[in-house]
Amino acid sequence: MVASSLAVLRGSRLCRYGWKSWAWLSGPLPLGPGGRTTWARANATLVLEPAGRSCWDEPLGISVRGLAPGQPVTLRAALRDEKGALFRAHARYRADAHGQLDLARAPALGGSFAGLEPMGLLWAIQPERPFWRLVKRDVQTPFVLELDVLDGHEPDGGRLLAKAGHERHFLAPGVRRVPVREGRVRATLFLPPGELP
Repeated sequence: MVASSLAVLRGSRLCRYGWKSWAWLSGPLPLGPGGRTTWARANATLVLEPAGRSCWDEPLGISVRGLAPGQPVTLRAALRDEKGALFRAHARYRADAHGQLDLARAPALGGSFAGLEPMGLLWAIQPERPFWRLVKRDVQTPFVLELDVLDGHEPDGGRLLAKAGHERHFLAPGVRRVPVREGRVRATLFLPPGELP
């Protein structure tokens, strides 16, 4: 049921209506080249595109700047579901000769997955509790993804180099969720922004 609901949501492209990215972080908003939002710790900078917020079915670009040439790093992703259960994934990488890392071009060297997987940190996320499933019950609220860049190839022991928060939404701004109750019919109608009743 959940899988079919997500398939309908993806097929309807509800997240494509009037989407605009905004930064999710406290404090002043630092902008990098081209107006992209960046977060930095030490000398490393974690760049997400789109910044701060995106739809669940939208690709998320992840890159790191300001590393040493060939530096080994671990990227770690975590989120909590609506019941507070923790889901995590991690992957090991090595920066290129310019001290940069782009998950669209750099293969993971191991961890929760291996190989060229730009969205691997999202699809490989696993629960800490055995046999727990990631289920979204309220599509009007986002999952909040936290991303860390750690020095070295230890997912829990490396020095934190950079950190970012990102909201993964299921509805675009302005989309209305209307419950339908008519006789035996129980359904939900999603209306895009506009003049529809």
